Amino acid sequence: MSSEWQPSVFLNGDIPEKVAKLKQEQGPDLHVWGSGNLLQTLIKHDLVDTFWLMIYPVTLGSGKRLFADGTIPAAFKVTESIVTPTGVIFVTYERAGVITTGVSV
Repeated sequence: MSSEWQPSVFLNGDIPEKVAKLKQEQGPDLHVWGSGNLLQTLIKHDLVDTFWLMIYPVTLGSGKRLFADGTIPAAFKVTESIVTPTGVIFVTYERAGVITTGVSV
């Protein structure tokens, strides 16, 4: 299997184990684009370090949930955010260590 998008890595079998191994190797950051199922697997196995989210001011009803059943508790901090004139929010969340509860914002 090959791809014109380089450097691409095709995975099969035990995906969390293979992604954990890739994260230990030298190389560029790993990105997931457009695969909700893969993302859910990575979240469930604590393999996500950063979220780059685009939040649109629109509600469409039901759909896939970003944080579905099986999501582990994890703390994140905002490291960058931009609000466009049309209300779209671009935000970067990075892991923030231990979860702190009972703190008001």
